[in-house]
Amino acid sequence: MAAPRFGFLLTAMVTPFDESGAVALDVARDVARFLVDQGNDALVLGGSTGEGSSLSDDEKLELFAAVVQAVNVPVLAGTTSADTARSVSLTSRVAATGVAGVLATTPAYARPSQRGIAAHFGAIADSTPLPLMLYDIPVRTGRKIASATVVELVRRHANVVALKDASADLVSAAATKAELGEALDLYSGDDALLLPFLAVGAVGLVSVAAHWAAPEFAALIRAAHAGDWIAARALNARLAPSCIFETSDMYPNPLPSKAAMRALGFGVGQCRLPLGLSDDALDQSARDVVSTLRASRG
Repeated sequence: MAAPRFGFLLTAMVTPFDESGAVALDVARDVARFLVDQGNDALVLGGSTGEGSSLSDDEKLELFAAVVQAVNVPVLAGTTSADTARSVSLTSRVAATGVAGVLATTPAYARPSQRGIAAHFGAIADSTPLPLMLYDIPVRTGRKIASATVVELVRRHANVVALKDASADLVSAAATKAELGEALDLYSGDDALLLPFLAVGAVGLVSVAAHWAAPEFAALIRAAHAGDWIAARALNARLAPSCIFETSDMYPNPLPSKAAMRALGFGVGQCRLPLGLSDDALDQSARDVVSTLRASRG
């Protein structure tokens, strides 16, 4: 198959903060280079793993520009919020940073109808020449993007080209992909569901755990596309502890990802409130998960 425009494996990158809580741009550059070296085809900035809801627009623009300058892979900018007007304003400005695309998330909290969701995304798509990846994550937003809404958006807006699906609704994902075919690049937005998403037509993954497990995820995707489902299942089993670790009620994403990056030696700092600080138990779990996975590579 032809390579999708954003590649097969993308990591939704954490946003590093220094001890004062400011965005640590130098560390962000280092993390981005590491992720690319580990096998990521593209990076997503300012999404939920990047604590986008806690970043100002100016912080996002500075972060986007810094990472674009540091790597030679596509960078997608998380530019959207529940406020359509603010989303349009920021999205219209990001092309100047050099990003390759936009991650557009369902508006949270407002719980609009499908008509409202379509109008929100349509306004964002019309504000930029950049390609858009829609992001469906109802556990965070309170609303799922209906399959019919995705189909409508792709057919009405030439720059709506991809969907990051973190809804866990494989039936809807399969129907959407069957309807749109090559017009839509479908990505699993859930590490634990990568294998079944590949089986229903996903091209790859927008990942959390690929911060520390990119080689395994990349190999799983390659195996599935080659039709080697035995190898893909074996890699999926090896990745299970990382998928369990990456988020929980006690330690929601991105707390574990930042702990893992600290275990790898990166000074990414702590999360901003309302996520708050890590603790010794999480940091030890991160060290265990990272070291065990690394040891499994031989």
